[in-house]
Amino acid sequence: MLRSIKARHRLTTALAVFGLLTTGAAVQATTAATPAHAATPHRVLFDNAHAETAGNADWIISTSQPDPLGQDSSPSVETDWTGALSSWGVALQKTGDYSLKTLPSGSSLSYGGSSSTDLSNFDTLVLPEPNTLFTTAEKTAIMNFVKNGGGLFMISDHTGSDRNNDGADAVKILNDLMTNNSVDSTDPFGFSIDSLNIASGYPAAISDSTDPVLHGSFGTVTKSLIANGTTATLKPSDNSSVKGLVYRSGYSGNTGAFFLTSTFGSGRVAFWGDSSPIDDGTGQSGNTLYDGWNDSGATNAALALNATAWLAGGGSSTGGGGGTGTCTAAQLLGNNGFESGATTWSASSGVITNSSSESPRTGSYYAWLDGYGSAHTDTLSQSVTIPSGCTSATFSFYLHIDTAETTTSTAYDTLKLQVLNSSGTVLGTPATYSNLNAGSGYTQRSANLASYAGQTVTLKFTGTEGSSLQTSFVIDDSALNVS
Repeated sequence: MLRSIKARHRLTTALAVFGLLTTGAAVQATTAATPAHAATPHRVLFDNAHAETAGNADWIISTSQPDPLGQDSSPSVETDWTGALSSWGVALQKTGDYSLKTLPSGSSLSYGGSSSTDLSNFDTLVLPEPNTLFTTAEKTAIMNFVKNGGGLFMISDHTGSDRNNDGADAVKILNDLMTNNSVDSTDPFGFSIDSLNIASGYPAAISDSTDPVLHGSFGTVTKSLIANGTTATLKPSDNSSVKGLVYRSGYSGNTGAFFLTSTFGSGRVAFWGDSSPIDDGTGQSGNTLYDGWNDSGATNAALALNATAWLAGGGSSTGGGGGTGTCTAAQLLGNNGFESGATTWSASSGVITNSSSESPRTGSYYAWLDGYGSAHTDTLSQSVTIPSGCTSATFSFYLHIDTAETTTSTAYDTLKLQVLNSSGTVLGTPATYSNLNAGSGYTQRSANLASYAGQTVTLKFTGTEGSSLQTSFVIDDSALNVS
């Protein structure tokens, strides 16, 4: 008897197509390993490739780049290095616990490459008021660096602070990084930067004696400084780890946050709404600078230094860790509900869709493997680093299976969940589903991945359909929760 064929309707809209092992910068960046920790535990890269010295700005730790030690190999005072951030750099250098470098002007940020300033060689990236937009490749590199355990220090300035007159100020540039990237553009850090120019003020720290940024090895933070700056709006419904630490006078909760922390994947994020607090008042000749670092009404030095230590993996917090052997509760997958379309995931053409022929569990997009009623294979995958200190790692997802098969004994069509290493070798097959598991609605499924802690692995679904009678494997609302 011939089987009837229930044809699957696919979107005709072009979606990005990625192969699991396709070569290219985006795939290489996604599968790069968590930054390895050197004998010097905290490796910090200060960006100077995005007009950080344009106009009156001088946001560098030294004129010797990439290595500030070329100017003075043993600095004792901030004037031993030249730059408005030299106080910050010298203070870190004097501890003996930090290795500092600068990404020089004319360079590009990368992750997973061979350059000595590639982000894979660092624990923390400092963006001190960038004044040119990041390229698509740079945004991919930054986001994957953080997702895989790196620390990101974002320092803005007020709206309209376009120091090189190219139409982009730090507010626009950093918001663009968070909302227009190929890794996760669904408010990944849980905040947006406000388009404000706040003339002055001394924002106060919240009361939290357990927070390592406010109460760290470099001192206790009580206040910061605004000298033409901005704030951020928190969105904890998008990322529950976001936390305001310092607030503009009269503000609290989700509005008016002048300094905040968050996490993304297994990495950490900090945001500061003004560059004046990190300005030490000295720099290259011709720049108009302001000494916020030593302002007696604030504790800016302690805030900058404690935050750097936390971002590089020191201390403890509710944030995700970049340190070896550490683990804090976090959700590691990017675009885990597929609402950014075909980003972050590598998928066969048309798998990530908003077609009305199947229904998402939540939102508009979902992943639909097979359903053609003819011999066919679809794949869906994402690479992720599970921190080495995690004792719990649970991959969960909601699965709906509908089929035209009538058999109750034979698995004609299958969906395999596999774990692969960075070379594409299958490390395990935690689950297999088939037409025999068909049913109405979504069912939550899960797999224990704790045995892969300390590894960068690829989670891959492979849907294989037989010669006739369709089976659709529909996935939505995935998560990889670690603790």
